[in-house]
Amino acid sequence: MAAKLSVLIPVFNEEENLPECLASVQGLADEILVVDSFSTDKTVAIAEAAGARVLQHEYVNSAAQKNWSIPQCAHDWVFIIDADERMTPELRDEIKALLARPEGPDRDGYFMVRRNYFLGGEVRHSGWASNDVQRLFRREKGRYAEREVHADVEVQGSSGRLKGKLDHITLPPTIAGLNRYFQRFNRYTTQAAERYYREGRKAYPWNFVLHPAWEFFRVYFVRLGILDGIPGLTIAAVSSFTRFVRYLKLYALIRSNKPRHQAYDAGTTTAREIDGVKDAHRSDDSQAARAEPVRP
Repeated sequence: MAAKLSVLIPVFNEEENLPECLASVQGLADEILVVDSFSTDKTVAIAEAAGARVLQHEYVNSAAQKNWSIPQCAHDWVFIIDADERMTPELRDEIKALLARPEGPDRDGYFMVRRNYFLGGEVRHSGWASNDVQRLFRREKGRYAEREVHADVEVQGSSGRLKGKLDHITLPPTIAGLNRYFQRFNRYTTQAAERYYREGRKAYPWNFVLHPAWEFFRVYFVRLGILDGIPGLTIAAVSSFTRFVRYLKLYALIRSNKPRHQAYDAGTTTAREIDGVKDAHRSDDSQAARAEPVRP
């Protein structure tokens, strides 16, 4: 009997990305679980129309959201995919064959190559070339590293590798895509600054000059972003500005004298608050109607 799979998709205001993501996993998942952070657009309606099970849970950061979501999955195997990612047909068929084996998968987790697309083309340099991600794993074995930004899943057990690719549409060549990209930029720099503050870092003058300058040089020249054309130049410039904004927000936190929190998922600004949609929070009754008990 084939092992059953839950596909987990964390979302917040992803009405543009979600349909293609959902289409890419159709025919594979025994369950599609969409964990929504109280979206204000058509995200929930799109997920429900596709037959997904929808839960709503406050988003603090990516790792905390996924660590809450993993135990909610109904099946022993979990595949995590973000709304701006697409499972290629080759990867979908490979996972289906793996789960159908009489003896089941022989590893506790599986890595695959993720290809990154930016402004309409695949990024082959800039430090953004294809990277390995572990997204398929046994539910009881996987947990994300406790950090605010760019955490990876850690599997307690053996890991294998799949040949199929996962595509990451980081930034489509549209104004709407740019708006969403800089919205994420704002969230990530705020959360990174709050992590710096929690760790007791300082904001010195050279942090505002040397760190951004080195980041641009590293991405554009050392990592050959210059060969990626306008996308490579954009990645280098945004990466440099990211460093500057992180320290600017850290400086603001230091001047505010806010108390430092010890936990990565406590005391941080939520995504909705950063996006300025705090009033969009559903009532407690509405949230309870969509949420289910956490598995022990």
